Amino acid sequence: MRVADFDFDLPAERIALRPARPRDSARLLLVEGGDISDHQVLDLPDLLLPGDVLVFNDTKVIPAQLEGQRGEASIGATLHKREGPREWRAFLRNAKRARPGDTIEFGEGVAASVVDKAEDGSALLHFHGDEPVELLLERAGRMPLPPYIASRRDIDESDREDYQTIFAREEGAVAAPTAALHFTPRLLEALEARGIGRETLTLHVGAGTFLPVKSERIEEHKMHAEWGRIDAPTAERLNALRRSGRRLISVGTTSLRLLESAADGDGMIRPFDGDTAIFITPGYPFKAIDGLITNFHLPRSTLFMLVSALIGLDVMKAAYAHAVEAGYRFYSYGDASLLLPR
Repeated sequence: MRVADFDFDLPAERIALRPARPRDSARLLLVEGGDISDHQVLDLPDLLLPGDVLVFNDTKVIPAQLEGQRGEASIGATLHKREGPREWRAFLRNAKRARPGDTIEFGEGVAASVVDKAEDGSALLHFHGDEPVELLLERAGRMPLPPYIASRRDIDESDREDYQTIFAREEGAVAAPTAALHFTPRLLEALEARGIGRETLTLHVGAGTFLPVKSERIEEHKMHAEWGRIDAPTAERLNALRRSGRRLISVGTTSLRLLESAADGDGMIRPFDGDTAIFITPGYPFKAIDGLITNFHLPRSTLFMLVSALIGLDVMKAAYAHAVEAGYRFYSYGDASLLLPR
């Protein structure tokens, strides 16, 4: 298929620059088969069935956006994948001014050496000193908001809270699992009262999720790897739930990608600990999930390809056209959708 098949008109004003307050007051578009209806996130308990299980990602976003100097040159770095105790793979701005062996000073006593540069334009950085890299990033880093937001306003202190889910436990993501940003304690209480279960796994979302698809055909696009883990007890519980006929609803494309990476051909979810670069496009046979809660994605993006694989390209284009016309807010701080294939 062509990348152009996944294009649609999205006015810039539809991209949300701040989240809804309170978080669970965001709008929710239900797409069930070919039917489309308007709701709020607070309606989720009534839109799901007792016995359904929501699967969340408990990754925690680190302040992975750095601004530094190499001599007179300004260098920006967005970390996207850990490769060792002190090594991170990063996308660099002004990358031509940083060569292997160079040191980049990020301020606040934080510096890193360029170890190598890859064909995709990324660089491997080695952070100096003995302090844990997490502490260095807390001093010198900023929250890595998507470029579609960061290019239109400054990143500020409120983003440190706004860009974390209430499930955030495992540090290592450089992008939030944004579908879960809508969940609040009162919503979780209402879901529990309805008999809707909850499980968690970990996928450290990488900055590659923001990269545009530059090839003309989707088969030519290469996904960046992300690290994820599903431990054995969680895998056993998920399999038992599915055997009992309960639906697994992934909260976010990150949880979905990890579940599908861990599932075998028979739909059995295996324990998983490692990298995944799964790329889900129309024609993909879903094995592990029965539905998806996700935000609204950008035109021509790998995530719009994923939701089109789940529901169908024509239905998703109709749903997104409705969302644009009805004033839904798109992307990381935007509204949500509940996708239930028939």
